[in-house]
Amino acid sequence: MIIDGNPIEKAAMEQFHNGNREKGLRIQEEFASAFRIEYQNKDHCPCLKVCRYHGNCKECVAIHRAHQEHVPNCMRPILNQKICLLSELTEHTITNEITPPKEILRK
Repeated sequence: MIIDGNPIEKAAMEQFHNGNREKGLRIQEEFASAFRIEYQNKDHCPCLKVCRYHGNCKECVAIHRAHQEHVPNCMRPILNQKICLLSELTEHTITNEITPPKEILRK
């Protein structure tokens, strides 16, 4: 089962955007139901960083919501993709203004 960019969930979002909430919820439940079955005993966490909360999204997200300093590693690719689209508006010149924290190593 593909989680990131899942076609069933994308179809659900299309229905929501078109104002078909009931149909969107039905399709979304199809995704959630398949997820529950597929990942009942499997690791679904895409995070490559070793962490005590690996695979425990509920606690991981609660911790990040509580300290509000950054987002979970698994959410970064999604946000970076959206930020990259915005950054195109200024020819990515924001990269000249960003100083990464010490723990981030750039290529």
